[in-house]
Amino acid sequence: MKIEIWSDFACPFCYIGKRRLEGALSQFPHKDQVEVVYRSFQLDPQMERDTDMDMHEVLAAKYSIPLEQAKGMNDQVTQMAKGVGLDYHFDTMIPTNTFDAHRLTHFAHAHGKMKEMKERMLKAYFTESLHLGDHEVLAQLASEVGLDKEATLAMLAGDEYREQVQEDKQRGNDLGVTGVPFFVINNKYAVSGAQPGEVFLGALNQVWEEESATPALKFVQNDEKKDEQSGDNCADGSCKI
Repeated sequence: MKIEIWSDFACPFCYIGKRRLEGALSQFPHKDQVEVVYRSFQLDPQMERDTDMDMHEVLAAKYSIPLEQAKGMNDQVTQMAKGVGLDYHFDTMIPTNTFDAHRLTHFAHAHGKMKEMKERMLKAYFTESLHLGDHEVLAQLASEVGLDKEATLAMLAGDEYREQVQEDKQRGNDLGVTGVPFFVINNKYAVSGAQPGEVFLGALNQVWEEESATPALKFVQNDEKKDEQSGDNCADGSCKI
């Protein structure tokens, strides 16, 4: 079974959704046969790498709402995150363009470290308030999951994996992805948003049962010969026991 997840590092629900899926997978009997792949998506491709605004101000500007309302919304998300063991710090988060972070995810995938890199960057952004647009920060995080720091810096300085990021975004568009997190199971079923764990577990079980079921054979024959074949052990090109 393959689960593809479209997400963005700037999306607080993506980290929450990741934890809820992981909780569901821990209860799924066939979890060892599940492959999880992360796909790139940007909520705000035009976001600057460096900005003087904090996360509350960014949210207020995006939705044209009062600053206090934005803070209240972020407080609610913080409480939701605590429910899955995550510690968010919106007051000190550093808004940035996430394109290079997505490039690093693909770089890590090429070296067998996608899962570890994704988790490390999400924690760095939401819990540790690190700057995911800073190449030095990204390279340090990459080294912490076993990637070569200098090779990471060289990759970030060039154009590698730009096409892969764009391809993910385009495929997401083709699938109708307009918000994240967005989960696609076996290219057949979709779960949108950070749904409760039981929703993910139900989807996993349903897909597994459908994909594992052995279809019953359906016989095709000439209806006119049904009566003729009755009691005849060798008729119409076949022999019966």
